[in-house]
Amino acid sequence: MALKIPDSMDELVYWTSRKIDSGYVKAWVERENCPKCEKGLMGKPVVKGKVKIRASEYVCPECSHTVPKQEYEDTLTASILYTCPHCGNKGEARVPFKRKKYQGADAIVFSCGKCSEKIPITKKLKDI
Repeated sequence: MALKIPDSMDELVYWTSRKIDSGYVKAWVERENCPKCEKGLMGKPVVKGKVKIRASEYVCPECSHTVPKQEYEDTLTASILYTCPHCGNKGEARVPFKRKKYQGADAIVFSCGKCSEKIPITKKLKDI
C-alpha cells in the first residue's frame, strides 16, 4: 500500500499530526477532481484571494461546478500513518472521511491492523 505523504497543503482538505496517549497519528485527506469536468481539484470558494473556510460548498476552480459540503466530504478517503497506543504497532490505514460519535466526541475511527483496537482521531476542541 505504501502511503505517500503529500508535498503541499494545497492538495489537501484535512491534515492532522498528533500524539494519542503513547501512540502517534498522522492523517490527511486529499482533494478530489471535479466530478463534472475532471480537470480542477475541488476546494472551498475563493473571494478576493481569500478562501472562505466556513463555506457550505466546494467549488471547481476550472468550471465553477458547485457541490454541497456534506455530499462532497462523504466521497473522500482519509489516509492514516499511525503507531498504535495499545500495542505499539506501526501501520497505515485508509478509511472513509466520515466522523462518527466516539465517547461523546466527533471522530474518525479506525482499527489497528495488529490488535484490532479502535483508534479515534477526534476533532480538536477548545478548553472551556
